[in-house]
Amino acid sequence: MQLPQQIKKLREQAGFSQTELAEKIYVSRQTISNWENERSYPDVANLLLLSVLFNVSLDELVKGDVDSMKKKIKSKQEMNIWTWVMIIAIVAESLAGVPAVLTFGLGGGLALVFPIFLVSMFAAFKLEQFKKNNDLKTYAEIVAFYEGRTLPARKSPTGIDWKKIGAACLIMLIVAALSLFSFWIFWVAT
Repeated sequence: MQLPQQIKKLREQAGFSQTELAEKIYVSRQTISNWENERSYPDVANLLLLSVLFNVSLDELVKGDVDSMKKKIKSKQEMNIWTWVMIIAIVAESLAGVPAVLTFGLGGGLALVFPIFLVSMFAAFKLEQFKKNNDLKTYAEIVAFYEGRTLPARKSPTGIDWKKIGAACLIMLIVAALSLFSFWIFWVAT
């Protein structure tokens, strides 16, 4: 990525400290430091503010970064692997939980299912870590903006992410349905 060096160069040419730049575009000094040290990437709104402030085009500001962002978005193999590990573990938990508890009692059943739960939690953690480390959401927004496509909607004004809540509810319903199905199968088999 070339933007971190670009921000630092343009900031120094304009004679701004990190704190002064931060005040001009309404972010923290730490945010500027994170951008310059490749720990995070500015979103579309901040890129536009930087572009206006430094009087450079968006093309000039991000240079070859858009191509590398597209590659990162496409090459999310690691993310796909952890997604499948998490899904398989959740399905295994749902199907094995009830029969394990009914067969071995609450303590024994949970002891058998708990390692599967730990695998699903570890996979979820790795997924979030991958998304954060690779800034995929920010990259997708920048590429969409750059190509003239509609930007994905941000959080609602209340700060509640209804899509995530809906997805969590759907997953809970699926887990409940799988658990009931495994209970029914276990009941019929005995």
